[in-house]
Amino acid sequence: MKLTLLGTGSPIPSPDRAGSANLVQVAGQHLLFDCGRGVVMRMAAAGVLPGFVHRLFLTHLHSDHITDFNDLVTTRWAMSPIENPLPVTGPVGTRRFADTTLAMLEFDIEYRIAHHDDLEWQPGIEVAEVTDGVVWDHDGVRVIAAPTDHRPVTPTVGYRIEHDGKAIVLAGDTVPCAGLDALVAGADAYVQTVVRPDLVQMIPSPRFHDVCDYHSSCEQAGATAARAGVGTLVLTHQVPPPAPGTDHEWIDRARAGGFTGNIVFAEDLTVVEV
Repeated sequence: MKLTLLGTGSPIPSPDRAGSANLVQVAGQHLLFDCGRGVVMRMAAAGVLPGFVHRLFLTHLHSDHITDFNDLVTTRWAMSPIENPLPVTGPVGTRRFADTTLAMLEFDIEYRIAHHDDLEWQPGIEVAEVTDGVVWDHDGVRVIAAPTDHRPVTPTVGYRIEHDGKAIVLAGDTVPCAGLDALVAGADAYVQTVVRPDLVQMIPSPRFHDVCDYHSSCEQAGATAARAGVGTLVLTHQVPPPAPGTDHEWIDRARAGGFTGNIVFAEDLTVVEV
C-alpha cells in the first residue's frame, strides 16, 4: 500500500501546505480521504486525476477537510468522456452537503452543458453515509470506519484501510477515544492530525486556543500509537504551522507520549509505503 499525504496543512493558510487530503493506492485502486484546499493540484502532482478516483472518504464536514470538494466534482465531470459519478462515503450529513454543493455549482453546470455538445449529463455524486463497520470491500481491499471524537463537530469518523495483512489508519481530527483505539490496533501506519498546545497558548486569541480542545497533541498521538503497537506514526495537519527546522521538536513530543517506533513528520506529497 502506498500512502501519499496530498495536503498536510490546517485552516491557517500556508504557502507550502495544501489542505487536508490523503491518497491511498492499493491493488490498482485510488482511494482519496478528505479533499481540502488545493487537493486537485496535489493529486496532479501525485499523478492521479479526479476521474480515476475510485472513492472519496470524508472524515467530517469541517471546512478545511472539504474546501475543494466542488473542484473535485467539477473537474471529474468536465474531464470524463462518459458519465462518471463520484462515489463518496462520509458521516451523516454528507448527502446534504453533496446536494448543496451541486446547487452552488448550478450556474457553472448550465454554462458547460450549453457550451459543450458532447456533455449531455450533469455531474453525479453517489453518497453512502456511515457510522462504523466495513464501508468498502473490493478486490481484497477493505476500509473500516469507526466513530472518533472531534466534538462539538459530530459525527466524525476515522478509517482503516486493510490489504494483504497490512493496515493504514487515517484518523482525521480527533482526541483519543475508544473508536480511535479500535482503528489503530496493530496498524502499520497511523496518520494523526496534531497540535502543539505550548505554541498555541502563546497566541493571544481565545478562538485559537479552542483548537486544543478537540485535536490530539503530539504526546497524545504518541500515546495512542504506543498503546496500539503501530509501526509508523505520521504527524500531519500541524497546528500552528511549524517553523522551518523544528521537525525534531514535534517528534520529540510524540516520543514523550511513549512511542518508540518510526515517526514521520509529514509535508505535502510525503509518501509512506507499507
